[in-house]
Amino acid sequence: MPSLTLLGQSLISGVMLGGLYALVALGLSLSWGLLRLVNLGHFALAFLGAYLVYHLGTVWHVDPWWAVLIIVPVFFVFGMLQHWVFVVFRVTELTSLLVTFGISVIVESILQWIWTADFRRYETHYAGVSLKVGPFYVPWLELVALIVAVGLAWASWAWLRWTYVGKALRATAEDADIAAAFGINHRLLSFLLSGVCAAYAAVAGAFIALVSTLAPSQIWAWLGVVFAVVIIGRLGNPVGALLAGILIGAAESLAMAVISPAWAPVVSFTILIVLLLWQPKWL
Repeated sequence: MPSLTLLGQSLISGVMLGGLYALVALGLSLSWGLLRLVNLGHFALAFLGAYLVYHLGTVWHVDPWWAVLIIVPVFFVFGMLQHWVFVVFRVTELTSLLVTFGISVIVESILQWIWTADFRRYETHYAGVSLKVGPFYVPWLELVALIVAVGLAWASWAWLRWTYVGKALRATAEDADIAAAFGINHRLLSFLLSGVCAAYAAVAGAFIALVSTLAPSQIWAWLGVVFAVVIIGRLGNPVGALLAGILIGAAESLAMAVISPAWAPVVSFTILIVLLLWQPKWL
């Protein structure tokens, strides 16, 4: 049995990892829940953002925080253009799964073509900084990722709950025809939300670049666990995605400490299956 210190440190690491899961899941949750589009390309977009931050930092020596400010507007526009393609070709919820899978494969191939399939690590002076809290160490970059995840999740929840645009988006998700009858321009709102989701992917990609080892094939390694986060947190629920990400991250980290690292991938789907069978009221 591991020591209490090891368990505590594992729990802290898991919560930090959960913040990163939530960042990646946030855009997918909003897209799937409010636009009824299962955007598998969201994972590829996040890794594209990670590689761009890596390239800007290692080749052009751009600080990662400035790199985020550069790529977020670009991704916002890309998200709107991608949604325009979906609208023109009348992509439905089912076909979006297939179309965006193809987009992911294309992006993965582009990443391999430009940066090769080798593993890469973006070393910054932030990487070795930790905060010491008693016997525990809190990595600074992971803590910032968690804070950003909490901030974006709360801001998204508040935006959807209290603003006219947010209420209109939720009404459109319930019944687009009735919403249009009351004067809501659901097409314009869908373009706006698609841009926001892509911008969230850019933010998530920046933190992936800073805290993880990069490889194009890792797009698929994140897919399963983030899908579990989205479903457990409920579609279109940003706060739910945050809490589900923290739950899965903490559970995976504790499983690695108590049992074996090989058990970590099993945890997310075990939690998902249990919750789907149990069907609590909040799921």
